[in-house]
Amino acid sequence: MKKILSIITIILTILYNFNAQAEENNMTDKKILVAYFSATGTTAKVAERLASAIEADLFEIKPAQPYTNADLDWTDKKSRSSIEMTDTTSRPNMASKIDDISKYNIVFVGFPVWWYREPSIIDTFIESYDFSGKTIIPFATSGMSGIGDSGSNIQKLAPQAKVLTGNRFSNDISAEELKEWAKELL
Repeated sequence: MKKILSIITIILTILYNFNAQAEENNMTDKKILVAYFSATGTTAKVAERLASAIEADLFEIKPAQPYTNADLDWTDKKSRSSIEMTDTTSRPNMASKIDDISKYNIVFVGFPVWWYREPSIIDTFIESYDFSGKTIIPFATSGMSGIGDSGSNIQKLAPQAKVLTGNRFSNDISAEELKEWAKELL
C-alpha cells in the first residue's frame, strides 16, 4: 500500500510540474513585443518591468521631436500636447521604426494617459505597421485616470488586429504583478 501511495505521489508531482512548465512555456513560445512611449520615464519603467517579466522584446516609441516640459503642460491650451490631443488626426513623427513587426504575434503597447486616451504618437505607431492577425494589448500609466477609450481607438486604427481592453497601472506595480496580468491574457 505504501508503495502504491508513493507511486501515486510521484506521478502527481510529475504531472503538476509538467503542467506548471507548460503554462510557463505558453508565454515564451509566443514572440512578444512591448512597445511604449514615455514622456517622463514612468511608462518606461513599467514597460521595462513587463518586458523583463515576460521575456519580451522592448521598443521605445520616440517622437522625432522630443517633448519639452513646456510641450507637456496640459494646463496651457497652446502647448504641443494640448494641440495634438485636441486634434484627433494629429500624427507626430517617430524617430525610429521597428525593422520587422511581422515576427511578433503579440504586441503590448504602453503609454501615459493623456486627455483620457492614448497620446497621438501611439496612433502614429499603430498606423505605421500592419497588425493583421496580431493581438494588441494596451497598457497605460496614470496616477488616477483610467485607460479610457484607448482600446477602441486602437482597434479602429488596426481593424485586422485583436485589441484587448488593456489596463492602467501605477508606477509602483511589481514585475510579478505584471507577469500575472500578462499570463491571464495570454
